[in-house]
Amino acid sequence: MLSLLSASQGLTVGTAARGLTRAQAPQMGIGLIYSTTTGNTEVVAGYIGAETGLEAVDIGDLDGAGIAAFDALIIGAPTWHTGADSERSGTAWDEFIYGDLTSLDLAGKKVAIFGVGDSSGYADNFCDAMDELKECFTKQGAEVVGAVDAGDYEFDESKSVVDGKFVGLACDEDNEPDKSEGRVKAWVAQIKGEGMPL
Repeated sequence: MLSLLSASQGLTVGTAARGLTRAQAPQMGIGLIYSTTTGNTEVVAGYIGAETGLEAVDIGDLDGAGIAAFDALIIGAPTWHTGADSERSGTAWDEFIYGDLTSLDLAGKKVAIFGVGDSSGYADNFCDAMDELKECFTKQGAEVVGAVDAGDYEFDESKSVVDGKFVGLACDEDNEPDKSEGRVKAWVAQIKGEGMPL
């Protein structure tokens, strides 16, 4: 409960009643941060929020100081710019990871990544944006946890697969929406076991 309360301190995310500013909370527990284009990533963020008790926040509502204030992060994005070498999400993450993020020191902070893609329509670039998030957050010292076996998915290629595992949790709300909640439940248990302080 303390993590949930501390995670909501300092964020103005839709309820003016809180009346708090980001600067008020130097340490804020775990951040559940996402971006979305069609709403699918927000849906999966909602499943993660329901499983963890965390409130999901759009990256567009945060700045570098807001991200740095969290003790650990669960971050998620869609893949929109398929085949691109950079700015693959097509969301506010693209500006953030090549802007505010580059000045942050995230040494010692655990980060778990989730991505949402279309394994049928974009089978050659399934959840590619997860790899970009991993690369950019790792450059700032973060420790990424939560790799998931890619053998449980049907797709052709993904930049986010390393040694047979996705760098995080891949979900497909277009073709396998019935599997997302179960995948989230198993993944949350996994990242807890890997040291995510939930």
